Amino acid sequence: MSFDQLQAALDQRERDALYRRRRVLDSPQGPEVQVDGKRYLAFCSNDYLGLANHPEVIRALREGAERYGVGGGASHLVNGHGRAHHELEEALAEFTGRERVLLFSTGYMANLGAINGLLGKADAIFQDRLNHASLLDAGLLSGARFQRYLHNDVASLEQRLARTEGRRKLVVTDGVFSMDGDLAPLPALSAATRAQGGWLMVDDAHGFGCIGRGGRGIVDHFNLGTDEVPVLVGTLGKAFGTSGAFVAGSSALIETLIQFARTYIYTTSMPPAVACASLASLRLLERDDWRREHLNALIGRFRAGCQQLGLALMDSPTPIQPILIGEADAAMAISAGLEARGIFVGAIRPPTVPAGSARLRVTLSASHSEAQVDELLDALGQVIGSGLHGAHA
Repeated sequence: MSFDQLQAALDQRERDALYRRRRVLDSPQGPEVQVDGKRYLAFCSNDYLGLANHPEVIRALREGAERYGVGGGASHLVNGHGRAHHELEEALAEFTGRERVLLFSTGYMANLGAINGLLGKADAIFQDRLNHASLLDAGLLSGARFQRYLHNDVASLEQRLARTEGRRKLVVTDGVFSMDGDLAPLPALSAATRAQGGWLMVDDAHGFGCIGRGGRGIVDHFNLGTDEVPVLVGTLGKAFGTSGAFVAGSSALIETLIQFARTYIYTTSMPPAVACASLASLRLLERDDWRREHLNALIGRFRAGCQQLGLALMDSPTPIQPILIGEADAAMAISAGLEARGIFVGAIRPPTVPAGSARLRVTLSASHSEAQVDELLDALGQVIGSGLHGAHA
């Protein structure tokens, strides 16, 4: 059997301006990168605090490898749970104000493990329509009755919760939505969930490190605790600049996941040196408040500049600043125009976002300067002024 049918589908995706191509990065993460052999000013990394190439984090990784070797060697439950993993879990538990933390190799695996470790066919799960793919996939794989409520619409959630007869009820939301940059209304979501005897799970991948006291994330931003948000997921590959993820909560929750989360039980632990690097990132995050202060100033500067250009920004107070374009081909054309001017910004198209809502996903970092943000704004003005009007409000 040939793959002709597959090739036809690939060809159609290219005609629809939806084809994805990998680019090769030849430099560390940073404001200026080398991609496919060319230098660019980049605004498309999730390294929000500029820690991915920080000397102290690099040194911790190197020292960790010298002390513990490279690979984890086995799963956490066999022979792979090292001292470095344990110390990072304890530090993250203290940082988040939770009883315990459990490390996972990736954010995708944390979400799959948490949801599938808690739910089965007798249960019900409710998810925001714009949740990350890993959350949606986890809900489908759990076997629980799966319902999606309208984006950030508490009334829509309440209607669905009131009709369920599930043994366990789990409401799941992103904290900061990765493609829009807006915040979930956690106090109202928590109240609605608790009124029906359910649990609220928040994936704070894009808020952890950036918002809340000392970067403690969206749960802290809204002054909520374990009772209001019993299942908290955070990632280390974004603001922390390293790799991996964690689930934070009560001892009962963590012990349940150790026993039943298949993505924890049946996979090799993260390299212990990465845990050492992540612990160094946590210490920098706690120490350097200026990073978040500078980042917030850049966000304000960028939004004011876009308003002057007449660009349709989405309602985001976070480092994720999407410029809504509309059609995929227009977004691709503007991205290409920026690239020709030495600016690297990705065009986000369906199916990552709904049809008709293609966008430029600009992400800012504490490692950017005001001058670099101004350079991006100047380039946007030139590209829009050259006749690509699809980005106007």
